Amino acid sequence: MSTTKRIYGIYADDDDLLDGVKAFNDKGISIAEVYTPFPVHGLDTALGLRKTRLSDAAFLYAVYGLLVGSLVTWYTMNHDWPMNIGGKPAFSWGTNMPAFVVPMFELMVFCAAHLMSLTFLARNKMYPGCPPQNPDPRTTDDKFMMEFVTDNVDAVKQILIDTGVEEITVKDA
Repeated sequence: MSTTKRIYGIYADDDDLLDGVKAFNDKGISIAEVYTPFPVHGLDTALGLRKTRLSDAAFLYAVYGLLVGSLVTWYTMNHDWPMNIGGKPAFSWGTNMPAFVVPMFELMVFCAAHLMSLTFLARNKMYPGCPPQNPDPRTTDDKFMMEFVTDNVDAVKQILIDTGVEEITVKDA
C-alpha cells in the first residue's frame, strides 16, 4: 500500500503564496504545481522554471508566414496571372516586391498569432475534449494553490500552516 499523498494548500494572497514557495525551497521540498488566477510576478523564478521557448516558436511561425506571403505574391504576379501594366511586364518579383510588403506583413502576423495560439493550447493540454487539470475551480477566480505529491505529509502541512495557508486538503495520489 502506497503512502504517497497529494496535498493542496490554498492561499488567499499572492504574497503569501510567494513566501510559501520560498519556504518550501529553503526546506528542499519540491512543489508539483502552482495554480493562480493571474500571473504572479516572480513566481517563475521562485519555482526555478526555465525561460519558455514559445517565443522561438512564434519567430519561426512569423518566418513561415513571411515565406508563404512571398510565395503567394510571386506566384500570382509572375506565374499565374502576369500583368503588363503600362508596357512594363512584371518578370521579376524583386522589382515588384515593395508593393506587397503590407500583405506579406499581414500574413506574417496572422500565421504567428494563430499558430502560436494553437501551440500554446496543445502544449498546455487545453485543446477541446481534454479533461480539466485544475483541481479546484476557485483558483480561476481569487485563490492561489500549491500542489505537492509526497510521503512527508506532516512536514508539508506544518510549512503550509506557518506560511499562512487558508485551507489544506490531503488526497491519495
